[in-house]
Amino acid sequence: MIKGVTVTLITRAQTGTDSIGNAVYSEKTEQVENVLIGSPSTQEILDTNQLYGRKLSYVLAIPKGDAHDWVDQKVVFFGQTFRTIGEPTQGIDEMIPLQWNKKAMVERVDG
Repeated sequence: MIKGVTVTLITRAQTGTDSIGNAVYSEKTEQVENVLIGSPSTQEILDTNQLYGRKLSYVLAIPKGDAHDWVDQKVVFFGQTFRTIGEPTQGIDEMIPLQWNKKAMVERVDG
């Protein structure tokens, strides 16, 4: 049986503005269970670099029913911090036989 790992998702949300009008953000840490972590194909690495100018490190398979925001968020696993790239892609639950229906791409970042 295929089983994913637990990753830490660090979501960032605007909580207000400072005295000169700049956005102020807060971070919230949540555990997301049963996430598959896979190596990207050579074509995925090249496409991501050409489209976003970023280096793809891993591809995450997100479990069905997950309602987290995966756009431009930090993800921690394997003792390293990553940031999602672009919009996650999602399939139709009923058309996908396994437990995962969403795919997110991540790149390595420093903290």
